[in-house]
Amino acid sequence: MKTFTIEVPIVEKQEDELTPEEAQLLQQAKEATERSYSPYSHFSVGAAALLADGTIVCGSNQENSAFPSGLCAERTTIFYANSRYPDQAVKMLCIAARDSSGQFTTQPVTPCGACRQVLSETEDRFGQPIRIMLYGTQGIYFANSAHDLLPVHFDGSFLK
Repeated sequence: MKTFTIEVPIVEKQEDELTPEEAQLLQQAKEATERSYSPYSHFSVGAAALLADGTIVCGSNQENSAFPSGLCAERTTIFYANSRYPDQAVKMLCIAARDSSGQFTTQPVTPCGACRQVLSETEDRFGQPIRIMLYGTQGIYFANSAHDLLPVHFDGSFLK
């Protein structure tokens, strides 16, 4: 038997420590929460992606009464970015969420497994990491790559 350990470096910043680029992306993600359609969970998630050319695209979670038919903010954003700007890599993705009281979450909210898989493949597609920013009012987490959030991931090499 062999055991191995995976370590993921996460940096935590406060809002006043953000670069102007990070602050702008965070603002866009926060605003995207207002466009969430979440009448069932009352959990509004917004995401903003910074593309290689400086374009920012946003998305929000979209629920449906047939629960599997909804879509998370992260995938809404990534799929829009990839369909609208297919030649632009995603440099950074910011995620913000409001709880059922309408307040931003105190702790950063992380992407679900399906979103992590899509982010991971998007990194592979463009051959460069996507920096992930996860917002919480008490701290903002940064991961250097989507692969850091899904270190043992499925990819296209398994399909060959």
